[in-house]
Amino acid sequence: MTNDVEVAISATEAGIAVVRSAYGAALIRPAKAATDFATNADIDAERAILDVITTARPEDAVEAEESGRSGSSTTSRRWLVDPLCGTLNFAAQTPLVAVNVALLRDARTLVAVSADPIGEELFWTDGQHAAVRMSGGDALLQPTSESRLVDINCDGPLDRPFLGPQLIADPAFRAAFGPRVMSTTLALAWVAAGRRAGYLSDGNFVGNVHFAAGIALCRAAGCVVTDLRGGQLEGGRGLIAAADADTHDKLVGLVAPHLERPGPR
Repeated sequence: MTNDVEVAISATEAGIAVVRSAYGAALIRPAKAATDFATNADIDAERAILDVITTARPEDAVEAEESGRSGSSTTSRRWLVDPLCGTLNFAAQTPLVAVNVALLRDARTLVAVSADPIGEELFWTDGQHAAVRMSGGDALLQPTSESRLVDINCDGPLDRPFLGPQLIADPAFRAAFGPRVMSTTLALAWVAAGRRAGYLSDGNFVGNVHFAAGIALCRAAGCVVTDLRGGQLEGGRGLIAAADADTHDKLVGLVAPHLERPGPR
């Protein structure tokens, strides 16, 4: 493997193989919370991904969802690994999941891959181009808002207002867009690919193992990526990824009234 894109793709493919082979099989489910758990597929896929990365790039640091941080504490290069995004979907045999791998140097994402292991699509970026690999060939990603569909992340805290459920209940939002809830960051790859007009979530997204790859794909494809107020993502609240500037502006306007309500800081 001669470059970081090849390492990222090979690592993701190793995770894909594990996830695909476990889909529909009996799963072990170590609990994290009442509605949150890992499975043996998460753990095994993460191990397969890390084996590729640490063999190819032994001097780099790694941050993985299940095993945490490892590797060098002094390097500026850090791999973010989310071996199975959409674990609850996966366990319920709902084929909406992603395998995410990203490489950062300090705060900048160098390369990223977000793959659909069940649909057999692999979305990748080298930081300049963004493409989807299907049946051995690559096609450049082309965002478009034509579908008018917007995915909204409804996973969040139970003890305070959270943006996702508010938007789904908002008649103004539903009049302008078709809200969808996938509960996996594969939705961000779909924005980059033109299958969704946008994606919205509350929360914090800087150095996030779940979102780093999808955000990098959207940026490389030419999408507009900001916080919920339309400002810089880093240091802001929440995430908007939109196919184009007009869609982004409409989403910012629809979100704005909900930000006046008490919520996460």
